[in-house]
Amino acid sequence: MAHVPASERRPQLVRAAIDLMGREGISAGSTRAIATELGVAQATVHYTFGTKEGLYRAVLEQVTLDLIDRVQQAVPEDGSFEQTLGALAAAQWRTVREQPSHYQLLTELLLYAVRTPALSDAPRSHYGEIVEVTADLIGEAAQRTGRTLAQPPALLARFYLAGFEGLVAQHLALPDEASEQAGLRNLVAALVALADGRLDPAQPA
Repeated sequence: MAHVPASERRPQLVRAAIDLMGREGISAGSTRAIATELGVAQATVHYTFGTKEGLYRAVLEQVTLDLIDRVQQAVPEDGSFEQTLGALAAAQWRTVREQPSHYQLLTELLLYAVRTPALSDAPRSHYGEIVEVTADLIGEAAQRTGRTLAQPPALLARFYLAGFEGLVAQHLALPDEASEQAGLRNLVAALVALADGRLDPAQPA
């Protein structure tokens, strides 16, 4: 393969790793296999990322950015507060339906990172970014529609994401579209009730 600058090679390798591990799982993501996927020398992977963990970090960051980008593009700029939150949930769910392998890979990478000292900060970074983006979307929707939030956007975001990730886990293990759609609607309804103050958060015992 012709020489390619490192600035171009890095995203190519990340995409190759996402494609490979999305198909075959994280256990298949050796530096040798990823190099073969792209058709480059294994040394190129090590030169670009230093270690396998460095590559996995880059993959986790890219998968996170891809999912955030798709959701942000799909959220409407008009509509009521409830409609906006419903559109947010629907947009996220489309990514689950269209790219289940990405969510499975994301789950595998996060669990791997928790047990890998060199990546122990990666899950915190991932969830911090996801919560921040979701909280911003909720806060912007409230401001645009003149809705006063009964709870901080970050609390609402964490509540919503906890429920959404539960639905994703069920979809990956035991898919049932009718139940999933009902669960998604109920989650949005509970989120709106919490945002309006009709649902009080439980207090510590």
